[in-house]
Amino acid sequence: LGDNGAGKSTFIKTMSGVHKPSKGKIMLEGKPVTFNSPRDAMGAGIACVYQDLAMIPLMSVARNFFMGREPTTGSFLFKRYNSRMADEVTMEEMRKMGINLRSPDQAVGTLSGGERQTVAIARAVYFGAKVLILDEPTSALGVRQTSNVLATVNKVREQGVGVVFISHNVRHALAVGDRFTVLNRGKTLGTAI
Repeated sequence: LGDNGAGKSTFIKTMSGVHKPSKGKIMLEGKPVTFNSPRDAMGAGIACVYQDLAMIPLMSVARNFFMGREPTTGSFLFKRYNSRMADEVTMEEMRKMGINLRSPDQAVGTLSGGERQTVAIARAVYFGAKVLILDEPTSALGVRQTSNVLATVNKVREQGVGVVFISHNVRHALAVGDRFTVLNRGKTLGTAI
């Protein structure tokens, strides 16, 4: 938790391997870890969902879900995108998160902000996130969309995924959190349970 300039973004970048910590250490599953790049952090199971979501609005939900990790069928010269598998997985993973899509071909741009957040969260969980860092996931959402995202966060926690919920909104953090750390100008003011 913290206001603008508190150090939340720097914390995210440190956890995700963009920056090296200047002090302290990062512990994952009880062991200290060091990341030389964001790819190292992703390989260790740390996934970040940023405010901009890194999605292409005109592409389908399934294409966005698998962007950069497209499933294929066939081999060598006959390798091609496995749309059937991508569509089935996308529909199932979204259903698990409480979103019933009309079709996996539906453009991401037609979804609400909360549904787009859910696509990004479901994608991270599907690809093996052990720790999910959410950067202000409710900041630009209405009341209904916010409650959907908070319900999704709770579903992810129930699956055993650790969630770091970055926010300036204490009420949203209280709805999903069990430990709260307050940052101010790059320093930890305290942690409460």
